[in-house]
Amino acid sequence: MPFAPSDYLDLSRTDHRALFENAANVWDALRQIPTYLQFRLKPGIHGRLIGKPFISTMVYIGPGTIIEQGAMIKGPAWIGANCEIRNGCYIRENVIVGNGCVLGNSCEFKNSILFDGVQVPHFNYVGDSILGFKSHLGAGVILSNVKLDHGEVAVTGPDGQLIATGLRKFGAILGDYAEVGCNSVLSPGSLIGRGTVLYPGSQWRGVAPEGSIVKQKQTFDIVPRRE
Repeated sequence: MPFAPSDYLDLSRTDHRALFENAANVWDALRQIPTYLQFRLKPGIHGRLIGKPFISTMVYIGPGTIIEQGAMIKGPAWIGANCEIRNGCYIRENVIVGNGCVLGNSCEFKNSILFDGVQVPHFNYVGDSILGFKSHLGAGVILSNVKLDHGEVAVTGPDGQLIATGLRKFGAILGDYAEVGCNSVLSPGSLIGRGTVLYPGSQWRGVAPEGSIVKQKQTFDIVPRRE
C-alpha cells in the first residue's frame, strides 16, 4: 500500500503503536482513537499544574508535564511525559499526545495523534490528524478537516486516482520531521512525507513526497505612491 503507516511514521516513537496494528492506510488509526482511550486510558495527573487549568475527569497527564493556567483539557485525552501545555491551549475529545511535545497558545486539538517531540506552539488548528515524530507547525497553520460540501474525504493516489477514506472528517498526516511554514492551510486529506518542508503561506492539497520542499510562488506589482 502506498499509504502504509510505516511509510510516514516511526512507530517506535510513540507509546501508542497499537493504534496502527490493523491500519492498512495510515489514516485508519483515526477511527481507533475513541475506542482505544475508552479501554486503555487510566486517568491521573502526574505532572505539574500552574494555577488552575481546566482538566476533566477523563485525562491522563504524564510525569514532568506542565499544564499552564488558562489551558482547557476536556478529554478523553492522554498526554505523555515532559510536555508543555501552554496558556490558551484547547484540547477537545480524543486526543493522544506523545512525550516531549509542545502544545501552545490559541491552539485547538481534536481526535488527533501526536507522536513524541511534536511542536504545535502558536495559533494552530489540528483536527482529525496524525503528526509524526518531531514534526512542527509554524504559527497560524490550519489543518482543515472538513470539506465544504461535508462529503467523504478522498486521497489522491500515486496514479492520480481518488482513494476513498471512509472519513468525513480527516485533516492531515505529517510524516516524521515534517515542517509546515507559518500561515499555511492544508486541505482535508493532505499527506506530507517524512522530512518534507512546506514554505510559509502554502495552500496545499494532496500528497507531498518524502524529502521534498514545497514552494508557493507569488508575484507582486509595485506601483508608485500617489501623494
